[in-house]
Amino acid sequence: MTTFEQLKGAVFDLDGVITDTARFHSQAWKQIADKVGDGWDEELADALKGIDRMASLDLILKHGGKQHDFTPAEKTALATEKNTRYLQLVDTLTPADILPGIQDFLDALRAGGYKLALASASKNAPRVLKNLGLTDYFPHIVDPATLTHGKPDPEIFVKAAESIDLAPEACIGIEDAAAGVQGINAAGELSIGIGDAEELHEACIVFPSTAELTLPNIKAAMEKGDVHA
Repeated sequence: MTTFEQLKGAVFDLDGVITDTARFHSQAWKQIADKVGDGWDEELADALKGIDRMASLDLILKHGGKQHDFTPAEKTALATEKNTRYLQLVDTLTPADILPGIQDFLDALRAGGYKLALASASKNAPRVLKNLGLTDYFPHIVDPATLTHGKPDPEIFVKAAESIDLAPEACIGIEDAAAGVQGINAAGELSIGIGDAEELHEACIVFPSTAELTLPNIKAAMEKGDVHA
């Protein structure tokens, strides 16, 4: 088991960890679901978390029994329309939309010499960081276009560690989704879940919110043995 002192880097998910853009995805996807005549519900909204654009569209169409009603070109157009609306919403973000405690945590990591990388399925991550004023914290962002597999596959987390020249075992990975936690574990990083302990039961450490995400709290959990391997 990795000790706290052996940790040298942190790999972050974006949505639900640094800021909440999930609500923007839901708003934009709901418009598409309404357009194609599909029923929108919370179960569908939850199913779309953490997966890429075309896979999300396929889920929406399947949910309404319309998976065979659109040509590939029409599906691409719908996905593009969703993204255009999403970006309009993203551009309303400001530093005030950084989740509680995250700015302080990033400052503490940087002051402690930890290397930071972003592992988000979002192609718009650089734009989100820019609007939040956090670009300088993340010189290393995994490009989703370079990935062969999505979460829960560990590929994005392995690449994130490689981008900051660290072994996965020297990194913490921070996620708010079960699929992301599974990917972090499979990569060999120390998984920290943000949210419901039952939903994120596979995480090594779980904090109920980002406000509890601090280096002292991580150290305390590791030293107390409050870590689920």
